[in-house]
Amino acid sequence: MKRTFGAPPSPAEFEAMAFAALERLPAEFAAHIGDVVMSVEEFADEETLAQMGIQDPFELTGLFEGIGMTDQSISDSGQMPNRVRLFRQPILDEWVADGHDLEHLIAHVVIHEIGHHFGLSDDDMHALENAAD
Repeated sequence: MKRTFGAPPSPAEFEAMAFAALERLPAEFAAHIGDVVMSVEEFADEETLAQMGIQDPFELTGLFEGIGMTDQSISDSGQMPNRVRLFRQPILDEWVADGHDLEHLIAHVVIHEIGHHFGLSDDDMHALENAAD
């Protein structure tokens, strides 16, 4: 179901759309997501915004935290798993402002952040997004 209008989804519905985007990844990528943790938060916390030099919390829709696969080494064992954080309110704000399909917008943010896990370029991320549609 495409959501281009109507009431915003609940946090649970939003999370379900984010995980559905992960499930649509091509098999060659899905097999290597491993222990990546994905969470949905209303906004990035003040510490995260400060670390990134962002004043307006609506400017950050998602964040990858961890070490991308292309940069990992044996000395990284014992680290926390890679993490993708989605920020619900900024994504909803973009949805309302731009009128894009909400599922597509959520998938775009998920794929962009997961792309950092794989060490992908922006062009590679666009190709992955097209393959996941």
